This record gives sequence, C-alpha cells and structure tokens, in this order.
Amino acid sequence: MDRAKFESLVAEALASLPLKFRERIENLAVIVEERPPRRRSSRAPGSMLLGLYHGVPLKDRGSYYGNIPPDVIVIYQEPIERISASEDEIKERVREVVFHEVGHYFGLSEKDLRDIED
Repeated sequence: MDRAKFESLVAEALASLPLKFRERIENLAVIVEERPPRRRSSRAPGSMLLGLYHGVPLKDRGSYYGNIPPDVIVIYQEPIERISASEDEIKERVREVVFHEVGHYFGLSEKDLRDIED
C-alpha cells in the first residue's frame, strides 16, 4: 500500500475515536514511519512493534506542563502490512494500533490496554 493511502487510514482511525476522547487530545502529533528503528529491546522474541507513544501521559501532566514539544505517536506501516492479509485487515489493524497508542496518551498501561483489548 502506498504511504498516502496508509496515512489516510491512520487519519480515519483518529477521526473515529469517540468525541469525548478526541476533544481531550491536545499537543499530540501522529506520524507514520516505514518501520521501527533497529535496536535491542525488552520485547518478547518474535514480537513486532506496530506503534509507539512518546510523551507525558495526560493523567501525569501537572501545572508545570506547558511550552513543550508535542507528544508523538508513531505508527509503523511495514510491520502492520506484514501481519495483515488484506487491505481490510490493514485498516482494522491500523485502527487497533492507533486506539492502543492513544490509550497510552491517556495514561493506560500496557496491561490495562491488553485487558481492554481482550
């Protein structure tokens, strides 16, 4: 899938977030990269990084929070395409990954998100 089409799927996923969440999102950039950087990680062998949140979760922001660069969500196109069998599956996987990373923005832990997803 070309980059522009994939980016439009990410934009659709963001637009499909419930309004009560969309209204609370601020100072957040969502970008697409081809693949995650190569490096050692604590992830389980065989696991694949599909997205990543960098920033200060909303629930942890205090009165000191301000005048800082935006938090960032990165969605990795190649791994999502690799585990998807069709365009419809890519679309659904993008939606899942975007929702997952937005969950981190709101301060949900990996365990919280896995429980919700299950």
